[in-house]
Amino acid sequence: MQTEPIKGKKMKVKTITHNKIIKVSIISFSVLLILYLGMSIYFSTHFYSNYVFNGINAFGKTVEQLDKEILSKSETYTLELTERNGIKEQIKAADIVLKYNAKDKIQVLKDRQNSFAWIHVFFNHKQSEIYGMVTYDEKLLKEHFNELSCFDSKKVIEPENAKFKYSDTGYVIVKEVMGNKVNTASLYANIVSAILKGETTVNLEAENYYINSKYTSSSKEVINTKILLDKYIASKITYTFTGGTEVLDGKLINNWIRINKNLEISFDEIKIKNYLAKTDDNYDTYGRDRDFLTSLGTRVKVSGGTYGWLVDRRGEVTDLIATIKKGQTIKKEPRYIQTAASHNINNDIGKTYVEINITEQHLWFYKNGKLIVQGDVVTGNPNRNLATPAGVYSIQYKQRNATLKGEGYSTPVNVFMPFNGNIGIHDAGWKEEFGGSIYLTNGSHGCVNSPPSLAQTIFDNIDDSTPVVCYLQ
Repeated sequence: MQTEPIKGKKMKVKTITHNKIIKVSIISFSVLLILYLGMSIYFSTHFYSNYVFNGINAFGKTVEQLDKEILSKSETYTLELTERNGIKEQIKAADIVLKYNAKDKIQVLKDRQNSFAWIHVFFNHKQSEIYGMVTYDEKLLKEHFNELSCFDSKKVIEPENAKFKYSDTGYVIVKEVMGNKVNTASLYANIVSAILKGETTVNLEAENYYINSKYTSSSKEVINTKILLDKYIASKITYTFTGGTEVLDGKLINNWIRINKNLEISFDEIKIKNYLAKTDDNYDTYGRDRDFLTSLGTRVKVSGGTYGWLVDRRGEVTDLIATIKKGQTIKKEPRYIQTAASHNINNDIGKTYVEINITEQHLWFYKNGKLIVQGDVVTGNPNRNLATPAGVYSIQYKQRNATLKGEGYSTPVNVFMPFNGNIGIHDAGWKEEFGGSIYLTNGSHGCVNSPPSLAQTIFDNIDDSTPVVCYLQ
């Protein structure tokens, strides 16, 4: 047997529940309203805005409380500077004549505040910094600022980048010097800002007011530079010359290396040239006096001339730097501007040469140590300041059917072999005699006049660059 629900009871329960909700809502609203009105009354005399006056938050304070608190702070204000090495310095209110100077600004801001809008602050937490509450003597601040110990020239240590020190095992990185030099303009601006905001501390290290070294021992650039330096000093260049060698390695190379503040590596080319100048004794023979054994069996000292080994120092500096940059180990000779027949430092003339005895007016031509031809000649007239210059030279080129020209003459010859500018060996078919003292009265303009057969034999057998030795005995 089923029981039917009682409809009247269900309706009664619903009515009671609805009434309770209404009552709770009314009570809750009333409480909130009372709370809101109460807070509005409270904020009619107190700040609810997040104003910050000289470092003091105004929230929940009256004008009188803020006024008193700012005044007290301005009278006892001290700004402490924390520096490196535990040094602390202070700037006090009395040092800069710091004064409270609100001039009713706080009251004006409070009067603008609608006390019924206090609830807005709970949804807007942004603070508003209010300046102009204090004044100070700018001149006194600058004077006190300049007297801070961190600006004492006797105590200031300049920052230094990490450096490099050469050792037998490679370069060593020398740790940077942090120093204690301060960025003056930046620090002063921050101190002014701190005073105006009522801040009481400035940490020079934490706020990065020091001028620090650009590169430290752990900088990637420093490490990469060390790798490059080690590569350079790993180079080994062995110069070879007759009778010995000269080894150039890191012990010398490191003295040529320069590293600027941007870690750019360069080479001291003057020092490299000075080094090459010392090695020239093993290579250069250009312009040297030569102890020459003549065909007559006598020894003469021959000076002057343009013959000999001549190192191209500028080119060799370039080559040397390029080799070092590659970190190479090589054997080499220097680059030369000109060369000679032999590397024998005591006899670079070799066994193929032309010998001209100006005193005896005689010429010999040797090839590979064998006398090819000899004969009397006529050299330049010394009484007309046209003497053939003594010295060691070399054949510049050979020319057939040349025309010799000068002041007042134009003479065709069959063969011409210049060795000193326009001075050379050539045939002189117009002359009937050679040798003796003819050159003293009927000498040439400086050339070595030769019988045609002598000149032709030399021409047929001689090569460019063959040494020509001219001397007086």
